[in-house]
Amino acid sequence: MNKEQGIEILEDSIGKLSRAKSGLYGRDFLLTWEKSESDLRTVLDVARILKEMRSANISPKVFDSGLAISNFRDNSTRTRFSFASASNLLGLAVQDLDEQKSQIAHGETVRETANMISFMSDFIGIRDDIFLGEGNKYMREVGSALDEGFEKGVLPVRPGIINLQCDMDHPTQSLADLMHLSTLYGSPDKLKGKKLVMSWAYSPSYGKPLSVPQGIISLMSRFGMNIELAFPEGYNLIPEIVAAAEKNARLSGGSLSISHSMEEAMKDADIVYPKSWAPFHIMQQRTELLKKSDMAGLKELEKACLASNAGFKGWEYDSAKKKLTRNGDALYMHCLPADISGVSCERGEVSAEEFERHRIPTYKEAGYKPYIIAAMMLTNRFENPGEVLADIIKRNRKRVGIN
Repeated sequence: MNKEQGIEILEDSIGKLSRAKSGLYGRDFLLTWEKSESDLRTVLDVARILKEMRSANISPKVFDSGLAISNFRDNSTRTRFSFASASNLLGLAVQDLDEQKSQIAHGETVRETANMISFMSDFIGIRDDIFLGEGNKYMREVGSALDEGFEKGVLPVRPGIINLQCDMDHPTQSLADLMHLSTLYGSPDKLKGKKLVMSWAYSPSYGKPLSVPQGIISLMSRFGMNIELAFPEGYNLIPEIVAAAEKNARLSGGSLSISHSMEEAMKDADIVYPKSWAPFHIMQQRTELLKKSDMAGLKELEKACLASNAGFKGWEYDSAKKKLTRNGDALYMHCLPADISGVSCERGEVSAEEFERHRIPTYKEAGYKPYIIAAMMLTNRFENPGEVLADIIKRNRKRVGIN
């Protein structure tokens, strides 16, 4: 394909996007299940166009100045750098909010912090996944403070909030995963009828958030997939989110079933997603202990949880389980980093052999996240993203080289 053909394809995609309607403009992106299917498809379309623009050496900068605030209240590699990449792609500088170096450590309120960091900011990306029942709540508290700041004339622009992982959902991850699947299979529509196994897997650690499995079942169930949620007895997710995913599946013509056998779940699977998480009731206990700063209680809880996990070391995705999948060759997915047996730990979520077979595809899977975040930003700020993207094509500014 030559450059002219590539531009024609881009223009055709942008033309279709311009005719689509979405409710993303001026709205925070906090949970995928708050967005319509049209909204989700718009994010995917914009992300794909931005990715193609970069491949065609077209600069998609739509901001000449401004900040994107990065507020990570938990550790991150992929999402942190994806947020920075997305912000820079659109022309924004990134500033980390280090709460230990801010006045938050001296009692500054959420309401005050939200306004003080937002004078010339366009977006705030927040990761807050440690406290069950608190992360998404915190993001909404920040949003409420920004609403007041904008309404009272403190802020010239109301910054958009992007959920970079909370206690309930990980929308940038699940949408990047959906983009990965849509690319491999041809479109979101071609996922209908595919069997996806979202399975708990053994880990020698405890306290892993519930948000990835919850995000996956909540999003993929909206596209007609047959989802099997597999976990040992007692390793439940938040019940209300599972119930909502079951409803999504029925409405989309798919299904959601629960299994307590990894081997049974893997039979005829098209896609497998073996990922450890902490049981819902454990996360509830952990949250209360963290709030009280009860270190002795946390130590005892960790000891009990690790002992429980050790009883399920057989929940590892390996060659034997791969053979149970459709044609013995299901697509393996993971949000990374995976607990790899014999590599990052003695025993883990996936055997070294199976992870190595799929390692490069998982890197490609992760590579969609910057474009998803950039798409969330662009659709938040511009009411008709198709028109904006069309103007970028006409401008034809090179990302690398002289115009």
